[in-house]
Amino acid sequence: MKENPLKQLGALGQSIWLDYIRRDLISSGQLRRLIEDDGLRGMTSNPAIFEKAISESHDYDDDIRALSQKGKSVVEIYEALSQRDVQSAADEFRPLYDSMDGKDGYVSLEVNPHLAHDTNGTIAEARRLWAALNRPNVFIKVPATAEGLPAIQQLIGEGISVNVTLLFGLPRYRQVAEAYIAGLEACAAKGKPVKYVASVASFFVSRIDAMVDPLLEKPAAQGGQESYLDKRVHGQVAIASAKLAYQIFKEIFGSDRFKKLAAKGARTQRLLWASTSTKNPAYSDVKYVEALIGPDTVDTAPLETIDAYRDHGDPKARLEEDVEGARWALAQLPEVGIKIDDITQKLEDEGVAKFNQPFDKLMETLKQRSSPHAVQASSTAS
Repeated sequence: MKENPLKQLGALGQSIWLDYIRRDLISSGQLRRLIEDDGLRGMTSNPAIFEKAISESHDYDDDIRALSQKGKSVVEIYEALSQRDVQSAADEFRPLYDSMDGKDGYVSLEVNPHLAHDTNGTIAEARRLWAALNRPNVFIKVPATAEGLPAIQQLIGEGISVNVTLLFGLPRYRQVAEAYIAGLEACAAKGKPVKYVASVASFFVSRIDAMVDPLLEKPAAQGGQESYLDKRVHGQVAIASAKLAYQIFKEIFGSDRFKKLAAKGARTQRLLWASTSTKNPAYSDVKYVEALIGPDTVDTAPLETIDAYRDHGDPKARLEEDVEGARWALAQLPEVGIKIDDITQKLEDEGVAKFNQPFDKLMETLKQRSSPHAVQASSTAS
């Protein structure tokens, strides 16, 4: 019988996490089966995932009705629903977290996406969510915006574990790693233990190709050198960026500066590959999982990608293959007028908007479902 490719990832040093959360996933026992049968080691969520989970099911109706009758606002209702799901999932992962001494077994909850450019607001909300969740194996997700960086440093310094999200560019990744290390140094300077302060840096992958590929295709139509370049680089920019991010990871967390923290028990801030589902149907549905397997990394994927990888994944450590080719690919982009730093900043801006929109949509859904008429109708039906 073929060994489960998902479980083989663990032997190669990579943790597979699920980029999805929904109440019936937990209550049905499916999450437990994924942990036991597929070696699932964690879970991530975001406003879009919660919007889909709550809007497309009736699993939450009783709670919405009860909270509404208590006079809770739609934001308070959302927080109660999302926190309950995250706590339940964290409890499912707790035995894994304990057995792995805190390396894995985490579940993430994001701060309100409208706070992406509000440092103080992010810090205050992250503190509140961390206290409310009251689980050691949770991450508070903070976006890697310029305003998010000081928040990340402050929160790590307070011993709050952070999943840094919406990370696209290599210069910003260096800043994220710096914020994490500076936060650990501040934590240690206060005499606090750093062993159980954890963080991942969530590098969004496929969205880069989704934006760069069309730009490459335009000059390719003209033929000549651009056409050759397109064939060499098309669909490879995201993977090239991720491979170079991993080289930066090794440099930073192999430094003497971090070794001093590691001697006190500090953990590396692992790179987490996010947005690993394939956007272009012409590409393999496991393209981004296959290419980025390597030690001390995490891959978070939706159920569809996890199912696909279980079915036809081919696990091999490929993350450090042809690093020079990755450098070459990124170095060629200016030749066709593509400024990768501009692209990644645009992706960050769009990413914030893509989380704000489903969050606002969810607030509207909760407003409708918690209206007196809806609550009365739901009570009558039950």
